[in-house]
Amino acid sequence: MSQPSGSLRNKVTALVAAVAATGLVVGMVLWCVITRAAIHEEVEAATRVSEQWLHSTAPLAFSVGARLDMITTVGRLRANHLEVRSEDGELLYSSPAPTYKAGRDAPAWFSALISPVVETRRWEEGPLRLKLEPDTSRAVLDAWDNLWVGAGWAVAGIILLSVFVRHATHRIVAPLSRIREALGHSATGQFDRRLDSLGNAEFDELAKAYNHMAENLAQTLVRNARLEEDKRFAHALNQRMEDTQKSLARELHDEFGQGITAIRAIAGGIAQRTTAENNALHGSAQALLAVSGQLQDDVRGILERLRSEAPQAPAQLDEALDDYVRQWASCYPAVDVVHHVDRMPDDLPEAFRSNVLRLAQEALTNVARHADAERVEVKLERRQNDIELTVNDDGRGFDPMARTERYGLAGMRERSEIWHGRLSVSSPPEGGCTISVILPLPQDTQESEHGAPAPHTQPDR
Repeated sequence: MSQPSGSLRNKVTALVAAVAATGLVVGMVLWCVITRAAIHEEVEAATRVSEQWLHSTAPLAFSVGARLDMITTVGRLRANHLEVRSEDGELLYSSPAPTYKAGRDAPAWFSALISPVVETRRWEEGPLRLKLEPDTSRAVLDAWDNLWVGAGWAVAGIILLSVFVRHATHRIVAPLSRIREALGHSATGQFDRRLDSLGNAEFDELAKAYNHMAENLAQTLVRNARLEEDKRFAHALNQRMEDTQKSLARELHDEFGQGITAIRAIAGGIAQRTTAENNALHGSAQALLAVSGQLQDDVRGILERLRSEAPQAPAQLDEALDDYVRQWASCYPAVDVVHHVDRMPDDLPEAFRSNVLRLAQEALTNVARHADAERVEVKLERRQNDIELTVNDDGRGFDPMARTERYGLAGMRERSEIWHGRLSVSSPPEGGCTISVILPLPQDTQESEHGAPAPHTQPDR
């Protein structure tokens, strides 16, 4: 697989090559300094030896009138150029050109960089004038040749090191391709892939983190699907209950209501046909009229409750709850009602709003039926990710752990669990009861952008 120019493998290889090249340059600078000192030492030593030889042999040779045969026989002195002149400046002898690597010289810039400064010697021996001039060109040429050989080996080493580092880096980062493929698979919304051990402690930690993330995302998908199913079930159940209530209302009106009307008509006819002389029958007819009238009123009340619409999706949950608490307080004037309702999000789902309102209705109904309370406090508070509904009274209380025939709390618990909420009930021995329901806000609810919630708290009496 081709690697992009910005890949980790290329970057590591380039970094190693740059470090090696920098080391090579630094090494060459140090080598030049050391080589310059070595050439100076070598040429200076050769010049001293040559000077001492000339001082010891030249007087002997020329004092007896010998020719320059001795010097000529010796030829070129190592790393030095010798000139012999007469008193009037005539050149009598000059050392021959060097034969070592003849015809070649190091580049001028390199010679200027590496050549040391060595002093030229001049002195007189009788009628002769001698000049011994150090020559570093051959040593510099040797250094140039050595530099080329060393640089070649160094460049070859850098190339081999870069190839090795590139191959090693490829093997080290190879598991990243598996992680990249797993992330690409997850990006399609599928979280069923898991990563095995990648052979490296750091990558294994990364694979462990990915597996944990994928597991959480998969569970989230399952929970979301279950939540949607619960919402549809709750909506269908509420609709079925409303249909059943309407059906019962029709049956009561058509069957039971008509029967009571018939009984009242018969009882009225008997009462009209009886006289004071027959008080027993007349009294029974009057009693039957009274009982049937009471039954008719009771049936009318049941019909009103059955035909009353279930709390439809209020435009605002806080407004609907506020209205209901006020209505409840007006029906029970002996109870001091205080309520506190935070501003709720505008886009809460219909089923969620209706569910919260039903929970509040059931809690207040239990207070009216069983608590015999003098004060009730209702609170609906907004949190960051959930809401809390609390209904507290100072009534007689009860044992939450005791078995009961009441279905109100069981229904409230079921309503809470449908929306993955928590219901808690506490009733201390001295009396009173607190019912608290915490419901997480639906995930598709948008955060309000209108600032902080605006609660309103006031007593209803």
